[in-house]
Amino acid sequence: MIRRLILHTLALFFVVGTLAAHEMQPAFLQLKETPEGSIDITWKVPFYKGRPLPIVPVFPESWENLSEPNTTPLGNATLSRWRIKPGDQSIDGAKVGIDGPRSRLTDVLVRSSLIDGRSQTNILRPESPATTILFDAEPKTLLWDYIIIGIEHILIGFDHLLFVLCLVLIVRDRWTLIKTITAFTLAHSVTLGIATLGWMEVPGPPVEAVIALSIIFLARELALRNEHTPGLTERYPWLVAITFGLLHGFGFAGALADVGLPGDQIPIALLNFNIGVELGQLAFVVVIIAVTSITAKISPKINQAAFKPVVYATGIIASFWCVERIAGFWSA
Repeated sequence: MIRRLILHTLALFFVVGTLAAHEMQPAFLQLKETPEGSIDITWKVPFYKGRPLPIVPVFPESWENLSEPNTTPLGNATLSRWRIKPGDQSIDGAKVGIDGPRSRLTDVLVRSSLIDGRSQTNILRPESPATTILFDAEPKTLLWDYIIIGIEHILIGFDHLLFVLCLVLIVRDRWTLIKTITAFTLAHSVTLGIATLGWMEVPGPPVEAVIALSIIFLARELALRNEHTPGLTERYPWLVAITFGLLHGFGFAGALADVGLPGDQIPIALLNFNIGVELGQLAFVVVIIAVTSITAKISPKINQAAFKPVVYATGIIASFWCVERIAGFWSA
């Protein structure tokens, strides 16, 4: 019964992971007031199952399009730009929302700015898909907005979670595990900042493929684990964590680029996004350790029986992602 339950759980995880890994990023809506009094609209929609998510922004009835949307593909999203005449309702006090059959699948980051330099950031969530933009109200801090986005990204980023899972399984000593996770954190924080600030540009698809390869590398070491001849990661976990952490940082940067950063608050938004990623990562590590500790107390055979299926399933999933991402890069 235990083995059957484990196998069914892994099968479900494989299906969900295949469909969800880095597929659903938040949508992005920007409203920018122009000197002429019109509003420039930027609307970025992520892909869902290979197609743009069928959602549309909803504006006040008095707003009229001055131009038709100009839409361009971005690889994993579409970007549309057009101009609106606001009529008797300016951005300040306007109610905006999201509508469509799939409007409950993702968050939408709404960034509004006025010609006088004031800006406002709101997040539309599936349970609250509309908001009123109020510049004179108590300003919303970016602290929670970008922390939540960071937490959400790591929790739906199955490839990053599988990499961390492999580290937890390889590094048995808790103190060494803490140092290893810290090294991974510092490494991907560096490249996240470098890429986000525009100091270095790395194509997204190759990075995503190499991230999948990093999981395959760790899964192989787990599958071939030998008590007498420890693998590279078991001997130098911090070195492996730093090396692959640099690559994962570029992956985080790609996700943050999809969301966008407020031009006047880039440092705080970047810091808070990274804090959110680390909180989500830490929560995942705690859950893994808690689950394995509980099952070990129930019966050591549970963890022993689950080890190989988990390792091989991880390697299979990562291999699928690697092939899929390479194929998608060459066909783009």
